[in-house]
Amino acid sequence: MDISGVSSLAIAVSIIVGTVAAIWLTRIILNTWGKRLAHMTNNRLDDAILNALRLPIYIGVALLGMRALVTQVTAFQVFESRTVDTLLFLLLWLLGYLTVYRLTVNISQWYQSDVAYRTETQLDEQIVPFFRRITLVVITIIAIIVLMGYFNVNTGTISAFITTLGIGSLAIALAAQTTLGDVFSGVMIIVDRPFRIGDRIELRELQTWGNVTDIGLRSTRILTRDNRLVVVPNSVIAAQPIVNHSIPNSMFRVQTEVGVAYGLDVDAVRAVLVDAVRAQDWVMKDKPIEALFLEFQDSGLLFRVRCWIDSYEETRRTLDKLNTCIYHALTEAKMEIPFPQRVVHLQQN
Repeated sequence: MDISGVSSLAIAVSIIVGTVAAIWLTRIILNTWGKRLAHMTNNRLDDAILNALRLPIYIGVALLGMRALVTQVTAFQVFESRTVDTLLFLLLWLLGYLTVYRLTVNISQWYQSDVAYRTETQLDEQIVPFFRRITLVVITIIAIIVLMGYFNVNTGTISAFITTLGIGSLAIALAAQTTLGDVFSGVMIIVDRPFRIGDRIELRELQTWGNVTDIGLRSTRILTRDNRLVVVPNSVIAAQPIVNHSIPNSMFRVQTEVGVAYGLDVDAVRAVLVDAVRAQDWVMKDKPIEALFLEFQDSGLLFRVRCWIDSYEETRRTLDKLNTCIYHALTEAKMEIPFPQRVVHLQQN
């Protein structure tokens, strides 16, 4: 073996040993300082990113060593430079694809395990895997296009490939237009948060009200007071006004209307109504109790009585109690509750 051969062999051995040592040193740094820095934060996002980048970093260090070995050692120059460049490109392409792929998977898994469970809905737990699959498909398609472009694949072939993907996506979108609308509406519900699981909502256009039991990716489930489950598509909910009886709190105002006969003193009637309601134990005493004189009707004077209760769940029963106490109070005070009457005069010629 001549001097140049010995020198090349020595350089090759040095580069290989240096690459192995660099990988070993990188591993120590990531396992010590990397974990120490990651543990300084309150969440595990940095741990997920570190785990995703660990393997690509090792591969990257190995590629640097391989590049140095190829360019510095004369013995490896028997290969054409185009072949070496192609091999290095493939390795770098694989490294980049692997890095983005692992980052996408690890970050989505971190969100599902550390963030999604804290929310009061399961919608984000269903959306994250859905968008993760879409993201991975897009990443793979982009990687394939980059690879085809490097090898000078016919531009028409790439255009046909992209067009085929576009037509296929359009066909799927048209076929599942309603479902996609429900999915995107579900995303907007979780972002805008007009209601949460457990809230009592009212959809007046659908004449439906009850407690929200589940917010799904396609529909929302509402349990009515008569124990009937109503499944409403998210796109329908997003297109109409929603009355949420649970926000900002459970406190609720109930009201009813009652008529009294003409000739009664308005202030006396108001005092009887307010005192009757204030005497009830289910009324919030620190909130206004009012008897409002609304209008003159054909048969009498119309009053609206309203008060506050601490829970919207007792609305119907409270309305029954409110009407009952008002009726008893007016009866005891001998205040007439009129009803429609028509007087017919007969005239005989």
